[in-house]
Amino acid sequence: MSENKPTVKPSAAAVSESDPESSSFYAKHKKVYPREVHGIFRNLRTIGILVLLGLYYGVAWLQWDGHQAVLFDLPARKFYVFGLTFWPQDFFFFAWLLVIAALSLFYFTALAGRLWCGYACPQTVWTEAFLWIERKIEGTRGQQMKRDKSEMSATKFRIKALKHIVWIAFALFTGFTFVGYFTPIRELAGNILSFSLGPWETFWILFYSFATYGNAGWMREQVCIYMCPYARFQSAMFDKDTLIIAYDEKRGEPRGSRKRGIDPKEKGLGDCVDCTLCVQVCPTGIDIRNGLQYECIGCAACIDVCDDVMDKMGYEKGLIRYTTEHNLSGQKTKILRPRIIMYTLLLLALAGGLVYAVSQRVLLELDIIRDRSGLYRETDEGLIDNIYTLKIINMDQKPHQYELSVSGLEGMELIVKKPEITANSGEVVDLPVTVRLDPAVLERASNEIEFTLTAKDDPELTRTETGRFVGPRI
Repeated sequence: MSENKPTVKPSAAAVSESDPESSSFYAKHKKVYPREVHGIFRNLRTIGILVLLGLYYGVAWLQWDGHQAVLFDLPARKFYVFGLTFWPQDFFFFAWLLVIAALSLFYFTALAGRLWCGYACPQTVWTEAFLWIERKIEGTRGQQMKRDKSEMSATKFRIKALKHIVWIAFALFTGFTFVGYFTPIRELAGNILSFSLGPWETFWILFYSFATYGNAGWMREQVCIYMCPYARFQSAMFDKDTLIIAYDEKRGEPRGSRKRGIDPKEKGLGDCVDCTLCVQVCPTGIDIRNGLQYECIGCAACIDVCDDVMDKMGYEKGLIRYTTEHNLSGQKTKILRPRIIMYTLLLLALAGGLVYAVSQRVLLELDIIRDRSGLYRETDEGLIDNIYTLKIINMDQKPHQYELSVSGLEGMELIVKKPEITANSGEVVDLPVTVRLDPAVLERASNEIEFTLTAKDDPELTRTETGRFVGPRI
């Protein structure tokens, strides 16, 4: 590990070679019962979760210009995003957006640690929702642990069954909403009520529901610890100026219990009262006092509960806090450093470029396809004909009538079989055209020409594509 990288210590969940119960690379799973916590960071997470879940479940029902506001209509090859309509030809915008998303993850990780994991990751969001349901039905952490240790009874079965029924119903609604972004959700709801749901829609609703139920209800922290690759390479993005959640070992050690009002210095103790509440509230079950660990998702639950304990003991808050390794060692933290500046400039350039490219895109596609039956055709008058099929795609949300012109060689005659070139929204028009030319003006056998298509009602809606005009060898 290089000097500028923080040391990631193994957690209590890690398997040690000395563990006699270990027979594989994985620790034997023990269910984690996160204790409910209250505080400023808990409130921020709750607000974030409610906003994200509200957007996920609500946006699918919004309407925009007569259609669903966000709809990925795969059969029609149209992707509606509020007032914008994208086509398969615009797929590079999606790739561009993915690059920005990945770079943003690197940027925020280098700057402020695992903000994504703690506040916005789908695994975190839905796990918190399932935990909330579990607490409402099964009770507090202590009640859940006591019930799980007890023998099966009618009461225990009823409570467990109710919890799983609510979990499954919530997961099914999640799967239904997911498919509602690909099939209009109102139509999808009608199909479910009339028992006329298609096989693929049924499969994806059940598949996504099962994934939600399994990941958020059963696997929970195991997804973060064993399945998520992000935890494995986060150390490559961390340095000693990265904001992390850390326990102030100098202030807290040696830890030990004591009564309120007693000066810990008189007993030779640090500020940590060894209540283990920071472990009880952790959704991945780690002890933050063991140092920075890859299992830590940065949820800040340990900060809230420790601050509450410090407040009750009359000690200064911040024994566990957002800080940096440089700050913990008494050095100055540098926020503006080369990697942060580089990420910022790249993100601004990519985001600005994407906005500009989307705003300047032409909602008209023109493809030139030459006739394959022959390179050219000679008329009775000795003129040369080249035959093309023009594929016109109107990507705008309203119909247009177009004018077609050709340029590049002197004296060209454009022969269009259709007197009016009209395309409705989303329509693909095949337009056969012939370009006729006197061979005397040709200086070479293959020549470059340009077809220009312009909407009559909107001169800015124009597309120019290059083709080849082929004649006899000179």
